[in-house]
Amino acid sequence: MDENKLEEEFKKIWDETPVSHSDTEKETSWEEFHSKVFPSKKKKFKVWRYAAAAAALIFAGIGAEMYFNRSPLQDTIYLASNVIENTTSKVQTVVLPDSSRVELNPNSKIKYANNFEDNRKIEIEGEGYFKVKKDKKHPFQVFCNETITKVLGTSFTVKGYPEKDVAVELYEGSVQMSVADQDKKWILKPGEKFTYGSKVAEVAEFNRFIDFENEKLSVVSIYLESNYGYKVRIPQEYGNQRITVRINKKEDLKMIVQLISEMYNLNFEVNEKLKQITFQ
Repeated sequence: MDENKLEEEFKKIWDETPVSHSDTEKETSWEEFHSKVFPSKKKKFKVWRYAAAAAALIFAGIGAEMYFNRSPLQDTIYLASNVIENTTSKVQTVVLPDSSRVELNPNSKIKYANNFEDNRKIEIEGEGYFKVKKDKKHPFQVFCNETITKVLGTSFTVKGYPEKDVAVELYEGSVQMSVADQDKKWILKPGEKFTYGSKVAEVAEFNRFIDFENEKLSVVSIYLESNYGYKVRIPQEYGNQRITVRINKKEDLKMIVQLISEMYNLNFEVNEKLKQITFQ
């Protein structure tokens, strides 16, 4: 590589380096570096020596964000990461770059790389419900403490806080569970729950449905309010109507609302601003 090309490459790296200085300070430091590395055409032999030193300095300067912040998110280096934390008292929906969704519980956070669409790895601390977009070329992986949940397209919950057990509940699809430093794999089916704690992994069944057996429609509306955060208004004359239905606990609210409207031949209106559903 000739000196001009080398100079261009170093300037590009220098400008892209995410250091915590102003543009003026970064430009000043570049000029100082440039004057030492490329002082004149007569000192070409010093370029590579300075280049090695400069590379070491650049690596050290951005190590906290790029090179030394190694985590389960990556097999290769990534430039930066996104951290999303739910500091509210309500569940928040996060749409990931690949259109997958995470319903993030309070006091929980996720972290993923900027190249997420090609490197679908995500770390979670706390609890979240994942609805994963299918992509066979890029498997979706969730890291929680020592566990890894690997999926292609499915919906599941992951719960794991520091120094606490990890629990993964599968609602739809299929996932493969693994634990750091262990060769064994666990394949979950819908309705199965994987738990890991004190170096012990277990798989057991759990009830992913809620059943309403000849129950008042008003009771179902209360359930929707408490689990989805939407107020439900139904005509007074329908309040005592009876309903028998089985609902996936993580079913989309829209699907449930459409089901009720078809069963009772009702129209409905959703007010997102007020978080209210009105049947009429």
